[in-house]
Parts: sequence; structure tokens; C-alpha cells
Amino acid sequence: MSIPRPEHPRPQFVRDAWMNLNGEWDFQFDFGNSGRYRRLWKSENFMNGETRKIIVPFCPESRLSGIGYTDWIAAVWYRRTFNLTREQINGRVILHFGAVDYHSVIYVNEMQVGEHTGGYSSFELDITNAVKEGENLIIVYAEDNNRTEKQPYGKQSLRYESYGCSYTRTTGIWQTIWLEFVPKNYIKYAKITPFVDDHRAVVDVETLGGSAVTAAAYYDGRKVGEASAAVTYGNASVVLDLDELHLWDLGQGNLYDLTITLDTGDTVQSYFGMRKVELKKDGLWLNNRPVFMRTVLDQGFNPEGIYTGPTDEFLKHDIELTMDLGFNGGRLHQRVFEERTLYWADKLGYIVWGEYANGSLLNDGRGIGYFLPEWMEVVRRDYSHPSIIGWCPENESYWRKDNDPICQTVCYDVTKQMDPYRPVIDASGGVHWKTDMFDIHEYDQNPESLRKKLEPMLTDPMFCHNPIHQEQLRKHVYRGEPVWISEYGGTFWNPDEPGGWGYGSTPESEEAFAERYAGLTTAMLEHPRICGFCYTQLTDVEQEQNGLYKYNRSRKFSDAVYDKIREANMQIAAFEKQK
Repeated sequence: MSIPRPEHPRPQFVRDAWMNLNGEWDFQFDFGNSGRYRRLWKSENFMNGETRKIIVPFCPESRLSGIGYTDWIAAVWYRRTFNLTREQINGRVILHFGAVDYHSVIYVNEMQVGEHTGGYSSFELDITNAVKEGENLIIVYAEDNNRTEKQPYGKQSLRYESYGCSYTRTTGIWQTIWLEFVPKNYIKYAKITPFVDDHRAVVDVETLGGSAVTAAAYYDGRKVGEASAAVTYGNASVVLDLDELHLWDLGQGNLYDLTITLDTGDTVQSYFGMRKVELKKDGLWLNNRPVFMRTVLDQGFNPEGIYTGPTDEFLKHDIELTMDLGFNGGRLHQRVFEERTLYWADKLGYIVWGEYANGSLLNDGRGIGYFLPEWMEVVRRDYSHPSIIGWCPENESYWRKDNDPICQTVCYDVTKQMDPYRPVIDASGGVHWKTDMFDIHEYDQNPESLRKKLEPMLTDPMFCHNPIHQEQLRKHVYRGEPVWISEYGGTFWNPDEPGGWGYGSTPESEEAFAERYAGLTTAMLEHPRICGFCYTQLTDVEQEQNGLYKYNRSRKFSDAVYDKIREANMQIAAFEKQK
């Protein structure tokens, strides 16, 4: 059987010596969540239970897993064997998980080697002391209970069925599992920060042992920079001056290859982009020029793999569909995407906002303990991707009945401490307690009434005194942040299928849809105080049928409609003209 999703899952941190563990695993449902009491981490007990097969990395709710069970699942268990050579266990063996939803416990050769809490962030375990030459056994336990509403769940349904903006759940393993074989002293982590004006990149490296790190940059095969730094207490900061400056930009994914070497012999292959992101009073600037954010809401669900892309090409194709319509970026909405999605965004020159998965968490101080640690893991993992131009940990916080501003401001402050070089939005479209940008969600379907709602922004710098969502945003104090409409449109269109929903009344024809789209979009592009938009959404998702493409990514409209969408998106914005 061929290995599903065989490509390296982390293109910014690649070693030659690795093993993909995707494929067929033994699997058990644990509806009573009693497996630990039944000692299912022992292989004999596991195999004596009601065992079936599952295809990893696809969740059991998905068709691609071979199971397709969509009712509530309290817990699940996975089992497989793998073989190691003497050479592979000569150094250290690191076990990686792209994501497991939600709390997981890992056993190797019936020894517990670690656990992790968080359904969206990646994690790794050093399993050197648990493995041996020859056959080895791995067993994974995962429990998942969205209904506590204590864990971030994003758009996963809290009912039996999908409804509204909530869709099929994901339980257990949903991203690639792999092994790395590294020396005893090795490179653990690296983050790369570009400084365009100085023609320089700073490579901060964390190691286990070693005394010196060397970083070498290449562009189109030519070495364009090399530098070294001493390791102090497991950390080194390499200042890499570049002989050639090639900017990463919209539609131009100019990337430098990077080799990071520890003096113990460990080598990691990476890449980075040189681009400058600034937030000025009027909006986002990229490489010293204003850029109107023409983005689309991308939820990343698909009918076969749910959260998981069926193939790597599928992830790339979603971005290509978006760019073909004249969008330059997307909100990776209400979840954390696979790192391969960010890789393709980097390669294609596509800007994205990195988001997280909401839950009913930040309404009191206790919620921080569930929310913040995993969000910090996400920011750490994705920091070096040039495609990410901003962070947004929460969405529509005005739905919290007793929203605590301290919680939101803590999330903002921590994100800003981890990454001072990108803008941070505390809660998209919600009550803004502390934010770099003021964004609004507005689903008015009439272009003229939308223009009237936006008119006060032309003359009143404190327009938030009369906000679009007066009731929802009444607590917010506007402090002069740049403004963008981070959700709009969402027009319902599903003439081929009964049921479903979208925003507003269904247009009478494809032509009417195109006119509505163009009118709404133009209203924002022509407004001098609006610096971006985000259309809802790229594709239909189950019952929410307001996408520009169908759920299976097939076309919903004629060429003429897509031409009209493209034409509207590519108009020069007032924000860009006035500079």
C-alpha cells in the first residue's frame, strides 16, 4: 500500500534521515473512555478488543480514513509497528505529530513516552530510551470532548449534526506522524527574522549541546551569505548578511534556501523570504508600499479528509483557485492549518492571517490556561513563514456573555512578545480591547446601504462612536487603528442543491450575483479609510453554501461570473491610489 501524504510535513525544517509513519494502523473506538483502565497500551489487550483498520493521517470521521463515523467519539486508540536499524538508533530518535485532537498519550514498546494537550499544535517526543533495533510498537491514545467547551474547537459542531457555521468534527490524529534520526547533540528549533532594509536575516537557533552554529543562505543555487555564532546555554543567534536582496512579494514567492549546521554534525535544510511588513496608521505596508488586503475566508474543510488535505497538491490548488480570482491572500479561519499550506503560500507569494480555534474559553481567567499554551505553540511553529503577515487568536468575541478584557489583552500581549514584527488582532470582528487593527464583520447584501454605513468613517475619526455593529461593539474605544472589513459577502448560492444557507436573499441569477459581488467589493475598494477586505468564503462547507466554489472545489458559476469577480477584485483601491 502506498503511503498517504508522503511528502515531508515540515518543509522549513528538513533532515534527510526521517521516516513517514502514515498509512494503515490498527484502531479502536473507546466510547466509554475506559481504555487506560483496561490497559490498552499493552499490545495484547489492544488486539483482544474490537480492532479495525484506519488510514492515518485522516481522522475517523473522514471518508479517507476508511471509517467515516461522524457521531460523538469520546476517545480513540491507534497501534502500529515500525522497524529500526542499528544505525538509526545510534543517536536520538525523535517522534513527531503534526496534530492530534485533543489530549493524547503516547506509548512506545508499552512505555509511556509523553503526552500533549491541544488539537491544533504540533509536538515532538524524544523516544530514544524506548526504542530498540528491529521491530518497535507505537500506541496512541486520544480523548476529545468539545462539549466541555473548555478546549478550542473552532468550527467543529457541538451538536450531533452539522448546523449553521459548525461542521463535522475531527477526533484523534489528523496530520502526519514521522520519525527523525538525529545525533546525540542536535538542532532543536530555528526561527528566521528578515530585516529587509539591512539586507540581513537573523537565524535564532535552539540546540541540545554543541558549541557553534553556522547558517548559509543560497539563492537560485548561489551562496549569498554565511555566518556562524557560538552556542550559549543551548541558544545561538546567527546574523546573516546577504550579498543579494530578492524580495518576497505578492505573487512572487522568492525564497532563499538555508542550511543550518551544528558543529556536532547535525544539519537542517530550511528556507526563508525577505519581506518587510509594517502597519502604518492607514493600513498594511509590504516592502515599503501600501498593500490593500484582497483576502478570502478559507476554512480548509473538504468532503473527503475534513480537516486534512487529501493530497499535498490539493492544498496548493486551494491557493491557486484563490489567486486566480484576483485575491492576494486569505484568513486561515478558525483553526490551524497544516504547515504544508503555509509552504505553498510561501512558494506562491500569498499573504495569510494566522488564526486559532475559538471555544467558549476567554470569558474568565481560567480560560487562559486552556487557550494560551497551545496558541503559543502555534506562533512558535509558524513564526518563520513569510506568507504570514499577521496573527489573530480569537474571532467574534462579542458572543461571549461575560467577556473578560484581561483575557483578550493577555493573548494580545503574549503574541506581541513572541512576534513584535507582525500586527496582532485580539479578536476579529468582535469587541477590540487591545489590537493593532480595527476590523469589522459586515454582511449587508446591498451595495448602496453598505456605502451609507461606511460614510461616517470619511469624516469622523472616532467613527466607532457610531459603529456598524453598535450593540455588539458598544464597549470598544476606537484608538485610531487602521480599518478593514474582515468578513463580508457570504451571498447564498446553491441552485443545484436543495437546502443549505448563506447570507441574504439568493440573487435572481448568476448575473445578479456578479453584480452584487462587484458592488459590495467596489464600495470597500473606493473607501479611502478601508485598507482591506475578506470575502466569505472560498468554498461551500457542508450546509453553509456561500462559497465561490462548491465544497468539492468544482466551479459554481460560469466563466463570465468569475471574470466579473476577478475584475472587481483587481481594481486599484483608494488606499493604494492616495500614496
